[in-house]
Amino acid sequence: MHDAFTLLRQAVNLLPEDAVAENGQTAGDVRGDIEFEEWEVALGMLIEIADVHPVPVGFWEMLAEAARQMMLDRSRRWCEWRGWEVEHGTIRATLTLLGADEGGRQGAFSGDGRLRPLWDIGNRSADGRQGLNVARLWVEFAPEFGPGETADVRLAPLQPEQWRHLRRGDVITMHETQSVVGLAEIIEVLPPHV
Repeated sequence: MHDAFTLLRQAVNLLPEDAVAENGQTAGDVRGDIEFEEWEVALGMLIEIADVHPVPVGFWEMLAEAARQMMLDRSRRWCEWRGWEVEHGTIRATLTLLGADEGGRQGAFSGDGRLRPLWDIGNRSADGRQGLNVARLWVEFAPEFGPGETADVRLAPLQPEQWRHLRRGDVITMHETQSVVGLAEIIEVLPPHV
């Protein structure tokens, strides 16, 4: 197994030379940060560039392992998440959690993909009853997410094939047990990049 610094060097070599992040940073900038041993900065820049340019699963695996070695747990989980999306597709939604006074959650939760709530996405069981599907939840741009708040989220379904019917504008509900705790409107559905 390679060390984190070698993995970052290998990952930058998988990017096209003209790859640019939304903030204007380039693969050349990443190489400069690697040269100056700015490993955490280089990792962040690689993630930002890859959010704009499609990359293979192996790229995300390299970054996840580099982040693990650098003890950057949230970055590791994000890179693992993005690798999963390359293989299975991306589902993004705007989620509003019900307040505690409306029967929603009592407290905030970590938004880093560990929560696995149930979702009503319109599927039915063989006898016609409501079917609930499991999907991990990643909250974009927020470390925690609490009752009454609204945020853009990413969903990683346990069975992605059961979610393929969703389209932009569809509304789904988040459940804990049978109770509705949130409403989400789909804002983006992307197929796998594999």
